[in-house]
Amino acid sequence: MRKILMNAFALSLLLLFLSHCSAVPLFEYPPDWKEAAKRDSVVKYYSKFLSGKKIFLDAGHGGEDRKNKNQDGNVVEADVNLKVVQNLRNYLNAAGVETILSRDEDKTVPLAYRSELANKSGADLFISIHHNAPAKWEDNYTNYTSTYYHAKETDYEYEPCERDLAKYIQRDLSYVMGNPGGLGSFDGTYSDYIIYPGEGFSVLRKTEMPSVLVECAFHTNRLEELRLNDSEFNQIQAWGIFRGIGKYFRSGIPQIELISDSTKFENNLLKLSFALIDSNGINTKLLQFFFNKEEKNFSFDKTTNILSVEIENSNEGEYPVRVICANKNGNHSLPYHKKLFVNNSGYFLLKD
Repeated sequence: MRKILMNAFALSLLLLFLSHCSAVPLFEYPPDWKEAAKRDSVVKYYSKFLSGKKIFLDAGHGGEDRKNKNQDGNVVEADVNLKVVQNLRNYLNAAGVETILSRDEDKTVPLAYRSELANKSGADLFISIHHNAPAKWEDNYTNYTSTYYHAKETDYEYEPCERDLAKYIQRDLSYVMGNPGGLGSFDGTYSDYIIYPGEGFSVLRKTEMPSVLVECAFHTNRLEELRLNDSEFNQIQAWGIFRGIGKYFRSGIPQIELISDSTKFENNLLKLSFALIDSNGINTKLLQFFFNKEEKNFSFDKTTNILSVEIENSNEGEYPVRVICANKNGNHSLPYHKKLFVNNSGYFLLKD
C-alpha cells in the first residue's frame, strides 16, 4: 500500500511539473505589441513616416512549390511565409501604406513573374519573405534570422540603400523573435552572392526598386518549428519587420536632384551639378559619383549641398551616370541612375 501511495505521489509531482512546463511560453511578447492599444499607438507613430508609401510584399514559394517542410511535415514554409506577409500587410495598411502582394493565397507564382509584377506596381520597396533550411536534412539544430541584399560592395550593381533597409529589418525582426543573426555575418545581413556567386537571388536581381529578402528563421529547427505555426508568433514576426521598415523611413532618405539636365561642353569639359537634399544633413564621407561605370572625382559645397563634377569631352554615344550619397544617420539615397547622351554637336542630355 505504501509503495502504491509513493508511486501516486511521484506521478502527481510529475504531472504538476509537466503542467508548469507546458505553461512556459515558446516566445516573448514584445512590450509594444502585447496590448492592442500600445500596438495602435506604435502604428500611428510610424504612419508619420510611412503614409503614402507603396510596398510590394512577396510571400515565397506556394502552389506547386510546397516541398520545403520540417522533418515531421507539419510546418510548410510556403504557408508560414504567407501568414507573415498577410500580417505585415495589415500593419502597413494601418500605417497608411499601399501594399501589393505577389500572392494572397496558396498558388503558384513563377519567380520571374514576381519581379515583373513588382516592376509594374510602381512600389517604393520590394520585400520577399522566406524561412530557411540547412543543407543537411538531418540538421534540426541550426537556426538564425538573416536578411539578404543584392550583390557585394565591390560590385557596380550593389545599392547601399538595400543594405540599409536590410539592417533595419534584420535588427528588429531578430530582436522580437529572440534569434541571433548567424555566424556568417556581423549584423545578420548577407549579400545574396554568398548563395549564388555573381548572380544572387532572382527576385532581387530582376526587381528594379530597392529590394531585400528575409529568411525569418529555420523552419527545420526542432524548437522553431513549435512556434512557426502559432498565429500570434506570425504576428510578432511581422511586427518586427514592420518596425524595421518604419525606422528605416524615419531615418530619412536623401534626395538627389540634377540642377540642369541639358547644357554644352565648356573648355572641352562636361559640367554636371546635383543638389543633395536631406533635413538630417549630408555625410560627406559617403559621397560617390560614377561616369561610364567608373568612379570619378567631384567637388562638394557643404554650404549649398551641391555636388559638382567635370568630365573631359566624350565621344558621341550613351554613358551611364550614377550618384550615391547618404545622410548623417547613415541612410543612403535611393538608386540614382541616369543616361548621358552625347551628340556630335557637343550637347548632352541626361535622362532616366
